[in-house]
Amino acid sequence: MFTVYFFLPFLAFAQIPVDLNSFDKNGEASVSSKEGFLEITWPTGKDEKGKIYVNLEQNQPLFNKIELIKEESISEIATNLDPVFLLSVGERDLEKRDGWNIFFDQTAYKPYETHLVKLDKRNAQVISEGSRTKILISEVSAGNFNGSLEIILFNGSPLLNIAAVMATEKDARAIIYDAGLTGSENEWEEVFWADTDDYLQSSKVNLETKSENLAVKYRTIIGETNGGSLAVFPPPHQYFYPLDNAYNLKFTWYGKQYRKKVPEFGIGIRHELLGDRRHVPWFNAPPETKQRLNFFILISDEKDGKVLNQVKKFTHGDEYKPLEGFYTMASHFHTEHVMDVLTHKPLPEIPGHVKALRDAGVNIMHLGEFHLAGNPRDRGPKRLPEFHKMFEECARLSTGDFLMLPGEEPNSHFGGHWMNLFPEPVYWIMSRDEDEPFVEEHPDYGKVYRVGNKEEMLRLLEEENGLAWTAHARIKGSTGYPDEYKDEEFFKSDRFLGAAWKAMPADLSQKKLGKRVLDVMDDMANWGHKKHVIAEADLFKIEPDYELYGNMNINYLQLEELPKFEDGWQSVLDVMESGKFFVSTGEVLLPAFNVDGKGAGETVNLQRNGKAEITLEIDWTFPLNFVEIVSGNGEEVFREKIDLTKTKAFGKKEYRFTVDLKDRKWVRLEVWDAAVNGAFTQPVWLEE
Repeated sequence: MFTVYFFLPFLAFAQIPVDLNSFDKNGEASVSSKEGFLEITWPTGKDEKGKIYVNLEQNQPLFNKIELIKEESISEIATNLDPVFLLSVGERDLEKRDGWNIFFDQTAYKPYETHLVKLDKRNAQVISEGSRTKILISEVSAGNFNGSLEIILFNGSPLLNIAAVMATEKDARAIIYDAGLTGSENEWEEVFWADTDDYLQSSKVNLETKSENLAVKYRTIIGETNGGSLAVFPPPHQYFYPLDNAYNLKFTWYGKQYRKKVPEFGIGIRHELLGDRRHVPWFNAPPETKQRLNFFILISDEKDGKVLNQVKKFTHGDEYKPLEGFYTMASHFHTEHVMDVLTHKPLPEIPGHVKALRDAGVNIMHLGEFHLAGNPRDRGPKRLPEFHKMFEECARLSTGDFLMLPGEEPNSHFGGHWMNLFPEPVYWIMSRDEDEPFVEEHPDYGKVYRVGNKEEMLRLLEEENGLAWTAHARIKGSTGYPDEYKDEEFFKSDRFLGAAWKAMPADLSQKKLGKRVLDVMDDMANWGHKKHVIAEADLFKIEPDYELYGNMNINYLQLEELPKFEDGWQSVLDVMESGKFFVSTGEVLLPAFNVDGKGAGETVNLQRNGKAEITLEIDWTFPLNFVEIVSGNGEEVFREKIDLTKTKAFGKKEYRFTVDLKDRKWVRLEVWDAAVNGAFTQPVWLEE
């Protein structure tokens, strides 16, 4: 244990009060005051401690010193640094579609203002939260946003999180932010980063160097000093608002005069204000919501960019970790590869999207072809050859450890946008005249279906054992869906899987991602239908040098083996239909989950008193924040949050929770970490 030196619950440094009432003096961290500084020490690993010296005097760099201490050896990692934030504030169009649930907004093309966030050191508070120490300094402001600066130290790791937590009373605001560390008095020596080909690059520091934006891998920029290194990186998924394309838009910067607003030399993370120059919605910022503009720092006494190896561990090197008994599946890609082939576009033997997904540890890729390209409404002459080429390419590109599944986003007959998946190649046309048969034999393609309405669409799914589900529910082209067809026979059918999850829209005040679809999931369960939610990427072109991982999500399917394309992939659909999978951003994994011994998708007969035991195994990288047990009774949704802030970085543990599920019809779980990465199960159905 470390000693806490203080004599009063409130200390005054140059008339700045410091509140220590919520600090645990018996914990692993320590805090003391000395000559106007707040000194906090925390354990960063075995026989190692980190120490920050927070300068509470006005107009002085916030971090006087950052140190790593091993036994009697002290490494001074940095001196005289300030966190820096640029907040750009634009307009949100709340008249379009469904208010805050919006994607098709042109925020970046409307008037906006960019503010350098100002820190006015008025008071400070040190709080113990589980295995973390949180330092709050008020106040920070940017335009009509104001709040406090938040520094979080994580016991067991040399990891810090720095955040400007701010809110506005103004309505219809959309925001975006850049951030980093700045200070010309710091002894910067060199800057390191991994380029998009994963080669380590560096540049000697000249404090007069004008800022440069860099396209990097792992979203990380590293500043080296005489005593070690600081790696700066964003939350790997939360930092990225939804776009159609996962381009690498140079998400890091270094140098002086960044955006002509940050005068001193610094390093940091950034956004391209115009995004991919399509629909650029930025982040929602509803009134009085505490928007958390944040980034992480990993400190190390190593040099030459070696700290990057430690950063990569938090995202498994931007790969989806293999789990025994599971295969990974990514869905909803509009690659337009088939049309590229048919139009004789010069292409490599293995296209970029296959390389990128295989490098990320994806075992199964589910296409959504013919969305903006191709001829989906064609009566046959063009559509059938396009189908044939898609099936050929999927077969060619499927290998022993990678399966490419044909699919499309047909958006016909049912309403809104929806995806489909058949267990083998199926030819079908989206229209049928009265004198045309529903199905016929084609001399070149065999069985071909013609579908003229929603009843026939359901019939096709039934005859070919396919699945359909709502793409991007309640947003984009599915605004109002699946709600509008929840009483339709096709929706109630077991051929309609449910919906798909993606973190859209984005809101930095929320402690989870993708609340929109999590709510849809709960509503569908309360409607009385046994539906499921899979993860969807909903991306267009993909290449290996794109920022794919930050914009991705994944399904972990419980499969004994990966099917071969030529044998069909019915087993994939069986797992999806039965709910034998979990969804993850990649950092939080759920290898085991059951309620009274029954897994996701199964039915539990509850005891008379409604008590049930939930068993959950979690594998994580960033320290965890909470488990949320979500249940419903057919009308209401109930949430029980279990605090996990005592966890430290990198762990694996089995948890058991006894819960009261009396009169409930279903239950599911979510787990979220300190970087707002997470995972969720499918429902377990309940009977009494």
